[in-house]
Amino acid sequence: MNVPFCRVDCSANELKYIQEVLASGWLTTASKTFEFEKRFGAAVGGKHAIAVNSCTAALHLALEAIGIGPGDEVLVPTLTFTATAEVVRYLGADLVFVDIEYGTGLLTPEIVEHALQIHPGIKAVVVVHFGGQAANMPAILDVCRPRGVRVVEDAAHAFPTRCGGRMIGSWGDITCFSFYANKTITTGEGGMLVSSDEALAKRARVMRLHGIDRDIWNRFTASSPSWEYDVVAPGFKYNLPDLAAAVGLAQLERAYEFRDQRQAVAQRYLADLAGLPGVDLPRIACALEDHSWHFFWLVLQPEARLSRDAFIEGLIAREIGFSVHYKPLHRMTYYRDRYLLRPADFPNAERHWRGCVSLPLYPGMTDAELDYVVRAVRELLSPA
Repeated sequence: MNVPFCRVDCSANELKYIQEVLASGWLTTASKTFEFEKRFGAAVGGKHAIAVNSCTAALHLALEAIGIGPGDEVLVPTLTFTATAEVVRYLGADLVFVDIEYGTGLLTPEIVEHALQIHPGIKAVVVVHFGGQAANMPAILDVCRPRGVRVVEDAAHAFPTRCGGRMIGSWGDITCFSFYANKTITTGEGGMLVSSDEALAKRARVMRLHGIDRDIWNRFTASSPSWEYDVVAPGFKYNLPDLAAAVGLAQLERAYEFRDQRQAVAQRYLADLAGLPGVDLPRIACALEDHSWHFFWLVLQPEARLSRDAFIEGLIAREIGFSVHYKPLHRMTYYRDRYLLRPADFPNAERHWRGCVSLPLYPGMTDAELDYVVRAVRELLSPA
């Protein structure tokens, strides 16, 4: 049996909405994108939602909007994809890397507070919600706000995720979501910036498309159409086209259906893989229904029956997809050399990365596929 790491389900209204876009004759950012923004913002409890072509673009716009620039310091966890950190360098600012909590992969308020004490010049914190589980946003905001530190959330893994009875997307200054092909809902490539701060949202919307003060759709479809516009800042080319937004709208309609299916897979893993010697499962620190279950990982300890590499070879031999989330940024050449980072300073991320392997998890995963993966993992890692 071949079981992929991820399988995208586009079996509902995706084609219908794409056909509507094609029939309209307007393929770039227009009515479908604005409808996607409206519905997504309502889904996460954010007043302003701005669709962009990637979560990386959303993070860049977010940091630019809060005023990050040369000489500023931004706190970022080491256990994340490079996009979280690279956007800080786009703006000429510098990074302060910190460790994570082992078991969840998350920042904690204690980690953030300790870093702010050591680096009082930190201007912003980027909180990464890892694997679908949210960091403790109320407590982190309690640490940051009295110090005037801005909080941007990297929620690439976290839709639909809840924290403290509220959706992720309604907490920090700006929250950034991903709709990449393997995310919980997809547009192929795409992202969303969400904020309840009108000034920040206005800045991000202008910078999304060349620093132009009016969206092209509005210029040509308003009750008093006008070709004239102004360039008020040197912006970027980050808009999401209607073709992608059409897919996003269809995916959004099924977001909780997809989430429930992923949860069922994760619960099987939690139950059926518990107790394997030398194997740590993710620590779930929230109600199961508050988790979006983007991915599920194991961490193989040195005493496990197989090394991580040998385990992966076993998965490959059985045609089971996998991934590794992540090689920490303190081990990446650019960040390591620029900031003189040492593995010893990040013991929890090191412990995670040395043994982590993510297993297949997607909506529509069949019982036969799930049984096959569970059986293979147990055969590989159970005592001989």
